[in-house]
Amino acid sequence: MTLTTELSSWLPPSPLTLLKDPSLPSPPTPGTSAPSTPSLPIPHPSNQPQIITFLRHCGCPFAEKTFLSLRSLSTNSSYDHIKFIAVSHSSLLATNEWLEALGGAGDVEVIVDEGREVYRAWGLGNVGPWHLFNRAAFEELGRLGREEGIKVRGTESGSRWQGAGSWAVSKEGVVVWGGSAGSAEEGGGFEEAVRLLEERGSNE
Repeated sequence: MTLTTELSSWLPPSPLTLLKDPSLPSPPTPGTSAPSTPSLPIPHPSNQPQIITFLRHCGCPFAEKTFLSLRSLSTNSSYDHIKFIAVSHSSLLATNEWLEALGGAGDVEVIVDEGREVYRAWGLGNVGPWHLFNRAAFEELGRLGREEGIKVRGTESGSRWQGAGSWAVSKEGVVVWGGSAGSAEEGGGFEEAVRLLEERGSNE
């Protein structure tokens, strides 16, 4: 990490600004078809349901907590029929170094989307200051450090203003759970996503 890369993570990415981009599509909601892109085709080629999380920048403690929660579920043999996917907008090198620091990807498929085409397709653009600077985010940041040992890591690549979100998608490509994060600390809830996917599968 250098001072330059750390400071650059605070700059809004060009050509977007911190204002809502009017051309950005709305994030998918339960009951609608999930967006499909070359990097993240939906339905998934494996013909499996998916739990997909779009991370904040590598180095963010909230991204770390979200990823560790997803990885923990991915190693549960009871969920071998579900595809767990994490999308990073940090560079390939920064993403790989971050994953190595966390002990590896486990059974999570990691997609690097440095150009943020996939983020954009799922309606995830920039967030405003109150997304980061709010009481709930600061309280959760403190709790993660005290109780789970998750602290801020150096940021080699990525933007602190990039929005995050998580979704569960059926094997047919229909969203059954999830949405964009309303605040920086929001993430996880994957147990509920698994439950809904299992429930949908049992009814088919």
